[in-house]
Amino acid sequence: MKKPKSDPKNKSKWQSFLDIQNQEMPQTGMTPRVPVWKKNKATLWHYPVKKKRYSVPLVFIYSLVTKPFILDLGPGNSLIETFGKEGYEVYLLDFGIPGFEDGNISIDDYILDYIQKAVQRVLRHSGAKEVTLLGSCIGGTLAAMYATIAEEPIKNLILSVAPIDFEHVPQFDQWAEAMREGRVSFDEILDVFQIVPAKAVKSGIRLITSPVYFSPLLSLLYRADDENYVKRWRRFNAWTNDHIPLTSGAVKQMSQDLVLDNKLIKGTLKIRGKKAKLNKINANLLVIASQNDRLVPNAMISPIMGAVSSLDKTLHLLDSGHAQMYSEDTLPSYYKEWLPERSGPIGQ
Repeated sequence: MKKPKSDPKNKSKWQSFLDIQNQEMPQTGMTPRVPVWKKNKATLWHYPVKKKRYSVPLVFIYSLVTKPFILDLGPGNSLIETFGKEGYEVYLLDFGIPGFEDGNISIDDYILDYIQKAVQRVLRHSGAKEVTLLGSCIGGTLAAMYATIAEEPIKNLILSVAPIDFEHVPQFDQWAEAMREGRVSFDEILDVFQIVPAKAVKSGIRLITSPVYFSPLLSLLYRADDENYVKRWRRFNAWTNDHIPLTSGAVKQMSQDLVLDNKLIKGTLKIRGKKAKLNKINANLLVIASQNDRLVPNAMISPIMGAVSSLDKTLHLLDSGHAQMYSEDTLPSYYKEWLPERSGPIGQ
């Protein structure tokens, strides 16, 4: 009986899959940019646009726990690059990587000393009269909190998978209950270490989302002979493994004000004494949630729709998980259909 011949195509994929670890890591963050403002570890980046088609600039406010290069993974795989090609002037507030010396930085500090100051600089630098805020994950929570007390003109507020209602926190309900009852407290540990290390942040996120980390490897194996796909996969995978430490000040305030007391959705939150009620938000609102998000499920996001005063508000549900890898050189439909008419088209 003859021995079946191996499939050279499958062999090629296996060999390509095994060779990936020996290949040079593809570069990320390749869209041209210039720093226009800095504070401590944070940088406000400006991405010059070749042909400006809209008068209202975009200001990205990204998460405190992951690096923002997912917004600019690589050519043809970059939300920032695509917005620029569409004619939007783009800015990104990168909070940087905090160290031990930054332990006292609180959520109030991030909102008033970083986000508000960055928006003021965007308005001066761009000469625009209004801005669009686009906040992702915890960055979206911060953007919403800032929008409640902002004196600066916010025309559009876009919140992408941003937790707002912390009544039920996935996988951590038992911890939250123990903290509410005073049976658990991390304050003493936080006071000693001043930051939550990046490895601890990664472990916490993996605890919730671990089941989804197997299928991407299968996808990589199946398409290991597709050079462009491999580059996209490796950039995205690098982002999922590259987390940022959290300051003890931010963790304490988030734990108490958001997770335990749920002040944002209840309307009892204060930011340095200023009442931060969601009903003060009247900007055009686009909320993006996902039906398969284990980290920030729709139930944590959608309640904002009934809490704001915005007359123009849209909730868009995705079928994907928490993070999206932009693999096409075009804007997702929910941006392409919603944002242009609300961004001050030039010459129209």
